[in-house]
Amino acid sequence: MTASIDPTSEQFGAMMKLPDDGPIQMLNLVRFKDKASYADGHAATGVEAYKTYGAESGPIFAGVGGKIVWSGDPKLVVIGPADEQWDLCFVAEYPNAAAFGAMVGDPAYQKAVRHRQAAVEDSRLIRLKPQPVGAIFG
Repeated sequence: MTASIDPTSEQFGAMMKLPDDGPIQMLNLVRFKDKASYADGHAATGVEAYKTYGAESGPIFAGVGGKIVWSGDPKLVVIGPADEQWDLCFVAEYPNAAAFGAMVGDPAYQKAVRHRQAAVEDSRLIRLKPQPVGAIFG
């Protein structure tokens, strides 16, 4: 299986073409490398590199109105491929897709994202449309 670290230009374009009529949520599933892989040879664990990414990108995320609305500590994949184990799961919410686009286009974010790229072995990023929470599926 090929690791997924960054969206392709086609994936990003398709995401940005969806209706932008209110808040969007992004489900993040992340698996870290044991040792981060920096082009300059900087030594760090994947977890350490991701924490650096969070520290540098956090103000930009907040500045566009982003917030974490759910996070959980993954324990076991009950349904799904056994090799899809995750170290971090969270849902980030943005006021709209334009805010997400503004964040990833920010030069400071583009500098910070190198830490994420060094840290992550595999990931999933799924755009969600928030729905009312209720007791019934569907």
